[in-house]
Amino acid sequence: MITEKKSTISYRKWDRGADREFSEEVTVLRMDNGLITYACGITQEGYLLHCYYGESIGDDDISYLMRLAEHPFTPNGNNRDRLVFMDARYFEFPCHGTGDYREPCLMVLDEDGMSTCDLRFRSYRTMKGKPALRQKGVSCIPATYAAGDEAETLIVTLEDTHCDITVELTYTMFADLPAVTRSARVINRGRNDIRIQRLLSGCVDWDRSNFDMITLNGNWARERAVERCRLHHGKQSVESTRGISSHQHNPFAALVSHDASEEVGEAYGFNLVYSGNFLALTEVAAGGNARFVMGINPYDFSWLLRPEEDLTAPELVMVYSNRGIGAMSRAFHDLYRKHLIRGQWKDKMRPVLINNWEATYFNFNEEKIYQIAETASKLGIEMLVLDDGWFGKRNYDDCSLGDWVVNEEKLRGGLKPLVDRINALGMKFGLWFEPEMVSPDSDLYRAHPDWAIQIIGRDMTQAREQYVLDYSNEEVRDFVYGEIRAILDSANVEYIKWDMNRALTEVGSTSLPRKRQRELWHRYVLGVYDLMNRLTTDYPYLLLENCSSGGARFDPGILYFSPQIWTSDDTDAIERLAIQSGTSICYPASTMGAHVSDCPNHAIGRTTPFATRGDVALMGTFGYELDVTRIPEADREAIPGQVAKFKKFNSIIRNGDMYRLANIFEDNSYDAWMFVTKDRKEAFFTFVQVLNHPSYPARRILLRGLDADRFYRNEDTGEVRLGSTWMQGGVIVGAFGDFVSKSMHFTATN
Repeated sequence: MITEKKSTISYRKWDRGADREFSEEVTVLRMDNGLITYACGITQEGYLLHCYYGESIGDDDISYLMRLAEHPFTPNGNNRDRLVFMDARYFEFPCHGTGDYREPCLMVLDEDGMSTCDLRFRSYRTMKGKPALRQKGVSCIPATYAAGDEAETLIVTLEDTHCDITVELTYTMFADLPAVTRSARVINRGRNDIRIQRLLSGCVDWDRSNFDMITLNGNWARERAVERCRLHHGKQSVESTRGISSHQHNPFAALVSHDASEEVGEAYGFNLVYSGNFLALTEVAAGGNARFVMGINPYDFSWLLRPEEDLTAPELVMVYSNRGIGAMSRAFHDLYRKHLIRGQWKDKMRPVLINNWEATYFNFNEEKIYQIAETASKLGIEMLVLDDGWFGKRNYDDCSLGDWVVNEEKLRGGLKPLVDRINALGMKFGLWFEPEMVSPDSDLYRAHPDWAIQIIGRDMTQAREQYVLDYSNEEVRDFVYGEIRAILDSANVEYIKWDMNRALTEVGSTSLPRKRQRELWHRYVLGVYDLMNRLTTDYPYLLLENCSSGGARFDPGILYFSPQIWTSDDTDAIERLAIQSGTSICYPASTMGAHVSDCPNHAIGRTTPFATRGDVALMGTFGYELDVTRIPEADREAIPGQVAKFKKFNSIIRNGDMYRLANIFEDNSYDAWMFVTKDRKEAFFTFVQVLNHPSYPARRILLRGLDADRFYRNEDTGEVRLGSTWMQGGVIVGAFGDFVSKSMHFTATN
């Protein structure tokens, strides 16, 4: 519910040798859903100040939380202290140049080369549901969505009359989740060009800084490791400057109370619905107050706004929990499953697939692929995905990207005969693409070298012997999409793995004018969204899985188009414990591409039991990444049982509440997690022993999420105990060898 409340703040202050009386007319705009409250206030001079964000509070006058009665108090009638006021108050959308020296959300450069901006309140409006984000000339901006009874939206309009700009701040609160989303749209209302130097999506100011900051960091094959540090004076940040959200830092951050654990404490989570350069930054000012900002990274960014043009910031998702980090994660999971992921696969069990990459790499023909499919179909696997190497002259990773024509030396007669044979086995067929790339050794690059991102006259840096196509250029996007369509229309392709294997360098465009070159970072991402939107609109039945050298673009912007993302190129089951646990801090298990791979593992050389590899992959979408015709017979015979286990428990994993029962980042000797159905009638528990030692006792793992007053049967042992007993007494997991897993199924008996 969105409400407006006007009030007057009156107070006396000693000022210039006299005891003077001051008053301030204020308006508080408040959003509340019974779970959380978010409130901002409008001062008499039109400043939009942050008032409150946190646990839901009663219908009361909370204008005092604007802290206007404190020195330096309101500049209304006290202009001599305006600068100090600006640097101490808590702003909803801070700007640069008028005295707030903390991190701003907006910086503009006017025709005179001046960068100051002073936004004041003009109006607001409310609406049921949630409008789509929009920008002139942009086909699709990914964001959460909600029907009229699922959310309410507040749109506040601010203006700077000197620069002739308006800024629309959009806030949406969901009816049944502790979540608020924010975005900002800048419109040039004047007659002169202006340049946007910085446009972040949102800001939250606190009058305290007693938080820890949690971020998800790593590198290729070790994505989204959880790191937690206490805030200190100055700035702490994570960012990407690579053109993608990156392996190194995920566009997620959380500020949590010092005592926050999985079950207790406060947690403020932030996630940017964006797939390019981002900045997430917390600043602790001299007074001990903290400011958090997040949005498009202003590094090497600017955007020219001609009269009546607009620029929209990506959506910032904010989740609050007063029941620990685990509750924050579950809120993110519910929000993304209900209000971000779209399409026919949103609520469906995904097919069990087998991918040929680690089985064959580039060395295959149609008979080898068919042999894998034929054997896999007999074991219950439902889809064959043909990975890299099926097109152009692609026998290694040094050529042919951009030449999306079937290599008939490998696949005689083209794609259709192979797909038809695989479909005849009762299996679906999927295909790998890397649509954003071009090889120097390709027909496409020889015909259109100007279509690659580049700075004319400079050497072009290669990575994986490839360049990046300029997706800011509509002609490039149209060509690539035409090539993809021709392949999809030639055979019954029901799944696409969309890969992206390198970051951007020499960021310049041969098609953009000089004054718009620094827009390329963002225009590139918008171009990717445009192509994905066209693909999922024209082929709604497609199951689209994204990949970027593994997990380099695992973000909510991609989830809007793709219900699952390849979590990491590291498929080792033990390495995946940390990768998948870190990913689950923000993203649901249903989005994590996870496969059983061969051993010794291709990434790190470790050998783990086949059963453990299966149990770890169950935490994601589940599939196989191996040559099923060549693995040990015992492993092959285990596959039907693993597939049956996936089908039995996938609904719980895909739709249920997840509880992390161990912290692999603090104790890497074991990991444990469980999923509980929303009605709390069933639960699925998994334990993995990482390191064993003769002196290790059997472990006692406390379950979570059960109904304390219900009895639950452990279907694996027959034990029946109260939910409170399972949660306070736990389950005893015996000591056993390294890398061994154990799963348990619990069902309510009353």
